[in-house]
Amino acid sequence: MDVELIPLWEKTCGHLKEILNPDIFSRWIAVITPLEIKNETLVLSVENDFYQTWLEDNYLPLIVNALRLCDAPASLHVKFTVRQQQQEQQQEGAPEQAAQEDAKAKKKSRRTRGIMVTTLDERHTFEEFVVGPSNSFAHAAAIAVAQAPGTTYNPLFIYGQSGLGKTHLIQAIGHRVMQTITGARVAYITTETLLNEYIAAIQQRTTINFRSRYRNVDVLLVDDVHFIAGKESLQEEFFHTFNALFEARKQIIMTSDRPAREIHELEERLVTRFQWGLVTELEKPDLVTRLAILRYKQEAAKVHLHKDILTFIAENVKSNVRLLEGAMVKVLSYSAIYPNTSFSVDKLREILKDFLDNEQLQDLSFDEIQRAVAEFFDIRLTDMSSKRRPRSVALPRQIAMYLSRKLTHASLQEIADAFGKTHATVLHGSKAIQNRIDTEEKMRNDVRQITRRLGRDPVAYQL
Repeated sequence: MDVELIPLWEKTCGHLKEILNPDIFSRWIAVITPLEIKNETLVLSVENDFYQTWLEDNYLPLIVNALRLCDAPASLHVKFTVRQQQQEQQQEGAPEQAAQEDAKAKKKSRRTRGIMVTTLDERHTFEEFVVGPSNSFAHAAAIAVAQAPGTTYNPLFIYGQSGLGKTHLIQAIGHRVMQTITGARVAYITTETLLNEYIAAIQQRTTINFRSRYRNVDVLLVDDVHFIAGKESLQEEFFHTFNALFEARKQIIMTSDRPAREIHELEERLVTRFQWGLVTELEKPDLVTRLAILRYKQEAAKVHLHKDILTFIAENVKSNVRLLEGAMVKVLSYSAIYPNTSFSVDKLREILKDFLDNEQLQDLSFDEIQRAVAEFFDIRLTDMSSKRRPRSVALPRQIAMYLSRKLTHASLQEIADAFGKTHATVLHGSKAIQNRIDTEEKMRNDVRQITRRLGRDPVAYQL
């Protein structure tokens, strides 16, 4: 270990202790262990992934600045590592050849028996996945596939809204296969990256290498496969890749934000193949699961929040796991900066305002908008997607399309699919309603009244 390491870090900590709240220093800085300075990089060790992510996202610039003020070289970089990972690296670098080989063999048997064609996030493992009623079936299917790839549930197609853990779950399959099956070749890729690689292969005339890369694996993990929609050349290429793997009894796992049948502009032959194996949905986590996730994150951070705080977060942030974890981090951060804060309901609403506002938007669906408009005009809900075109139906339908554009983040095509129309029809209807809102007081008042019934503020949406 470099002789300058300890004095430099002690001096840096002394500076940070002067400028930080004592609770913040003890919680986030005092837990850091300096390991070495090597190749102009200061390696700092922390206990788990949560600390590493939090420090990199929130305190890295502050630490680097403190090092500069404490006479560290301007070229010195800072890198965080988790202690277990560092121990394994040190074992691998032991001078004795026998010990080195033994450490590598242990690591290989424990973590990397397989061959990784592309990288996986080390945090996305089954051990880090919190199971509840909303995801238990998908989790069980993923476990089964990981234990015997290519023999059951092939392909495995997992769909659900953003932020529910689809990427985590399919990467967990990759990790488990790598851990347990010697020599297994695993490839994880997003459809966007697959498209970019395919375009580059065509331009560079290396399509043979491209095909070989993904047709000679034992497990292919394809994330966000719905992005393949409308891309005819890539669909053709993926069709043949799918067939090659399936016929060789290799495992295919895909994720999507919707069922294959609902992916617009997806070739029928691919729709059929995507449904050959098991199709399973990840649903929004229920209250019990949300509380379990918050408790797990709390334990990982080694902090304690009152159960009423966890309950408030779980009851009010319910659309997806990503937002839930973000809300938890926000409260943890606030409690560290202001350790004497009394977390009343009003204070929590203030701290989590952005999350709660976003949650309202997340909760609004096409069905809710269509239902509110149908009730306002006293027509049937089925008229919203019917082919009937009388004025008594056409006008409310246009208003529902207009509100779907205003009150959600959905694309024109998604709205069109919900109404059984084309995106051009949605665009035309929305513009027609906007023109009438601008010129007719009654139309403006009707739209605002429906918006209020949906729990939204018309002024906030400039209605």
